[in-house]
Amino acid sequence: MAKKVKTLIKLNIPAGEATPAPPVGPALGQHGLPIMEFVKAFNDRTQEKKGNILPVVITVYEDRTFAFITKEPPVAEMIKKALSLEKGSGTAMKQPVGTLTSAQVRQIAEAKLPDLNTKNIEAAMKIVEGTAKSMGVKISG
Repeated sequence: MAKKVKTLIKLNIPAGEATPAPPVGPALGQHGLPIMEFVKAFNDRTQEKKGNILPVVITVYEDRTFAFITKEPPVAEMIKKALSLEKGSGTAMKQPVGTLTSAQVRQIAEAKLPDLNTKNIEAAMKIVEGTAKSMGVKISG
């Protein structure tokens, strides 16, 4: 018999660096989950992606067990990493903070494709370009 799902918890956690401190501890603690067990499992599974912030979806079951899946980093994080930016522009249209090549856009779109609601690389590239534009990043090529 399948376990009954109690709730889903969505968090963004630095890969390989989860700790029992907020946001992880309080989010899991309120559902009576073994916090250290999650922290250890998450860190083991995401060690090779260190330096990225990963969205994670934790499925909490009524018997106080859990399962989780990690996704690729948010597109904005991938763009910041590609351009070595601290953050996007506060005034996106007036002050550009950098320029992505269409090759970089394609690379980010291909990496993020499994998490997007499309299987078409052209559509995925449009999503990446839209995020870049809102951050004040221009697209060349």
